[in-house]
Amino acid sequence: MAKPIILSLDDDQSVLSAIERDLRGQYGKDYRIIPINEGQAALEYLKKIQQRNESVALFLVDQRMPEMDGVQFLDEAIKIFPQAKRILLTAYADTEAAISSINDVGLDYYLMKPWHPPEERLYPILDEMLEDWKIHVRLPYDGIRIAGTLWSLSSHQAKDFLTRHQIPYQWLDIEKDASARKLVEDKASGAAKLPAIFFPDGAVLVAPDKKELAEKVGLQTQAELPFYDIVIIGSGPAGLAAAVYAGSEGYRTIVTEKSAPGGQAGSSPKIENYLGFPSGISGDDLTRRAVAQAKRFGVEILSAQEVKHVLVKDEYRIVKLADGTQISSHAILIATGASFHTLKMPGAEALTGAGIYYGAAYTEAVNYKDKTVFVVGGANSAAQGALYLSRFARKVTVLIRGPDLTASKYLIDAMEENPKVELFLNTDLIELKGKTALEQVVVKGTINDKISTFDVSALFVFIGVRPQSQFVDNLVKCNEKGYIFTGTDLLVDNKPDQGWTLGRLPYLLESSVPGIFAAGDVRYGTSHRVASAAGEGAIAFAMMKEYLKPH
Repeated sequence: MAKPIILSLDDDQSVLSAIERDLRGQYGKDYRIIPINEGQAALEYLKKIQQRNESVALFLVDQRMPEMDGVQFLDEAIKIFPQAKRILLTAYADTEAAISSINDVGLDYYLMKPWHPPEERLYPILDEMLEDWKIHVRLPYDGIRIAGTLWSLSSHQAKDFLTRHQIPYQWLDIEKDASARKLVEDKASGAAKLPAIFFPDGAVLVAPDKKELAEKVGLQTQAELPFYDIVIIGSGPAGLAAAVYAGSEGYRTIVTEKSAPGGQAGSSPKIENYLGFPSGISGDDLTRRAVAQAKRFGVEILSAQEVKHVLVKDEYRIVKLADGTQISSHAILIATGASFHTLKMPGAEALTGAGIYYGAAYTEAVNYKDKTVFVVGGANSAAQGALYLSRFARKVTVLIRGPDLTASKYLIDAMEENPKVELFLNTDLIELKGKTALEQVVVKGTINDKISTFDVSALFVFIGVRPQSQFVDNLVKCNEKGYIFTGTDLLVDNKPDQGWTLGRLPYLLESSVPGIFAAGDVRYGTSHRVASAAGEGAIAFAMMKEYLKPH
């Protein structure tokens, strides 16, 4: 963290140099000494360091300056750094102004010139002021800060992106924090855009896209090579497992990810049925370990890069990214998983990100402390989300359309034993209400048709899954829902589809196009479990290894 600042201001350069010498000799070890000779320049400097979230401990300001006197400067400066101590340097004739400024700008002390010897007339006073400042001030967060509103979809997306990449940040709600609102207003030109993201180096990004944000925080977004042995699309458990095995055996491997590593599993607050972790493991911790393991074996992982098309040219398999770049390879693994279905009822689209969230319990739960929230869905992800939300919310109501939950028994038992969690079976969500943020949900009983309305602060959605295969739906064979057929599911009467071009049968987990494989939740017949996805990733690599052998 940067040292707190002592700012001295005097238009007389010889006096300013003397102040700097005395301050630096006594306080330079613990504070940055900043001498400035003009009031407006000092105010501009304060605004810049405020954006960097640095702190000012003390202002030592001369009263007599031609363009802006000391009291006028302090009146503006304390609006930027209200906790800083304020000392006015005065001549005998300025005593009255100094006394009146005690009330006007909350002056802490006025010091008559000359202050020599400083050991007697300067340091004891500053020591007392700085000690008091250290006791009462809360030092600023020395990292990335996101300023936005809880009801801004783009703010939620930025928070979720950094959270999923395990990059620490501080959230500043401009509806509750006037200084944060001022920071955003200073950066907005015309209509305010959210969020404004402030970095320790002083840079500011306003409403950035994922790729821009990824590049700024140091994530890899461009391939280092034009050609790889294996391209893996998607970095959930299946993709990362395949990457670890491929990298460990020396294959040139790259993973592309359009959002964040881990897939749905990466957002799980706690996975308790994964082999080898008897106390459970969070999805982000499991993801962090897998990413580190893959990188240790030389695997490249591209962030914020969406695959738009997959092309086949002779023996090459080519991936075309959203930014127009292409990556060529011998084999491709599609491990893009599945996403939650979006709600279609009235109010859903307008309130997305403004109280309605898709699989984001881990990111947003802390913002709903002691409030009432709803969860939609009855499978493992919904149950894990509900249990995590119950650690913060006053009450969590889970809506299940059918008569039973489909989650694992240990999760069902945990919800039934949790006094904060309420289960509504046979209940359908039919409408969402709110002006700028979600305020109410309207539900209907599927058996008795009873309609009920509930006040709610947030709704977390974990319903259904849609395979993310649209970029290859015209290339490989899929079922009507978009799940990719692989291996024996491609056979009819023990024979492959007419489009199959090789004399052998498709390998296990190989799609209808030779050299293109699928694993995890995007594949037809998968079991939608973290362990099975990781296992499929390992098997897919074994099959790709066989495919890559010279024949």
